[in-house]
Amino acid sequence: MKPIVSIIMGSTSDLPVMEKAAKFLDEMGIYFEMNAFSAHRTPQEVEAFARSAEERGLKVIIAGAGMAAALPGVVAASTTLPVIGVPIKGMLDGLDAMLSIIQMPPGIPVATVGVNGAQNAAILAAEMLALSDEELAKKLRDYKQGLKDKIVKANAELKEVKYNFKTN
Repeated sequence: MKPIVSIIMGSTSDLPVMEKAAKFLDEMGIYFEMNAFSAHRTPQEVEAFARSAEERGLKVIIAGAGMAAALPGVVAASTTLPVIGVPIKGMLDGLDAMLSIIQMPPGIPVATVGVNGAQNAAILAAEMLALSDEELAKKLRDYKQGLKDKIVKANAELKEVKYNFKTN
């Protein structure tokens, strides 16, 4: 099968963060690809990737980068596909990467999730794809119901925890 989501990262040192996106897409049954590209060290490859993404059948790009975090913006400048930026914690607890990704000029948007938020990037990508895929939409509804069920169960378990001065 052909991928419809691409996960890219500045280097494989970003894999521990970005694999959370891969695991979620895998769980949802969404075909994806993963590559390492550097906006600064392989700029020609990044531009070629972005320019060919749509014709290769991609629908959404998830781009993770730390520090200067130029990768998501460089990709967004060369494609009309939605790009979701994942700021990766490096210097300044990831604030530098987050600011680099969210400060895009008019006309070159990059959706941005929280620092190290690759799983949320994958969920957002799935939600975009689910707009035209009812089966995927159902999987997402089930996933979110599961999140709710976990909290309801945790709250019930908390009620059983006893302390001398606890009132509930």
